Amino acid sequence: MARPRLAVFKFASCDGCQLTLLDCEDELLAIGEKVDIVHFLEASDRAESGPYDIALVEGSITTAHDAERIQEVRRQTKFLVTIGACATSGGIQALRNWGDHADFLRAVYASPQYIDSLATSTAIAEHVPVDFELRGCPIDKRQLIEVIRSLATGRRPRTPSHSVCLDCKLRGNVCITVAQGVPCLGPVTQSGCGAICPAYDRGCYGCFGPAAQPNVVSLTTQFQRAGTAVPELVRGLRLFNAAAPEFRRESDRLDSSVERQP
Repeated sequence: MARPRLAVFKFASCDGCQLTLLDCEDELLAIGEKVDIVHFLEASDRAESGPYDIALVEGSITTAHDAERIQEVRRQTKFLVTIGACATSGGIQALRNWGDHADFLRAVYASPQYIDSLATSTAIAEHVPVDFELRGCPIDKRQLIEVIRSLATGRRPRTPSHSVCLDCKLRGNVCITVAQGVPCLGPVTQSGCGAICPAYDRGCYGCFGPAAQPNVVSLTTQFQRAGTAVPELVRGLRLFNAAAPEFRRESDRLDSSVERQP
C-alpha cells in the first residue's frame, strides 16, 4: 500500500514551525515510514509536483503572489493543514493590519518602491478551505507528530482545545493572577506549550491562540478592575495571534473604548 504523499509549503513566516518538524529527530524515521515526504524545501531540494494527500502549510498571506499560490496548493491537496500562528491567524506580522502599510515599508526598507506586498497579513483560511488547524508560535512537536500519524492512518487528529489554566493545574503552578496580580491570557488561550510562562512567574502571552469558547471580554474586564491599563491589554491580545477573531474583536473593542474617552 502506497504511503500518503506529504508536502510542506512556506508562506510569510520565520520558518520556526517547519523547523519543529526537523526537530522531531528521534521520530523522523518513524514518520518517514508512515508518509512519503515529496516536497519540503526547508529540508531537501526534492520537490515533486502534486497531487498531494497531505499538505502542511506554514505562514500567512502577505503578497498577491501568495494569494494565488495558496489556491494552487489547495487544488493539489486532499487534506490541508495549517501549522502555526502565522498560518492560522496571520501571525505577528498581522500587526500591520492596524497600521499604515506605507509607513512600515518606509521605516524598514531603504528603497520601499521595490517592495510589492499587501497591506494586510491574513490567515490561510481566509483564502481557501482548511481541513485542520495546528496552533502555536511555534507549534508543539508532540501535536505535530499526532497530526501526521493520525492522517497517515486515516483518522482525524486529536489535539487539546482546553485552556492553559488546566495545564497550570496539572503542572502544579500557583495561579500568578490570583497570587501576584499578574495579567495572564492563560484562561482564554489554547493548551499546547505546557504552561511554560506561568511556571516562571510570567503571564501567558497567548502563543497558541484562543481556546475553545473563550470568554475574553470577561477576562479583560476583570483585569481592568484590577488596574491593568487598556493599552497593555490591547498589546497582549495583539501579539502572536493578533488577527485571531476572538482576540481581534476584543482588542478592537478595547481600543475603541480608549478612543471614546475625552
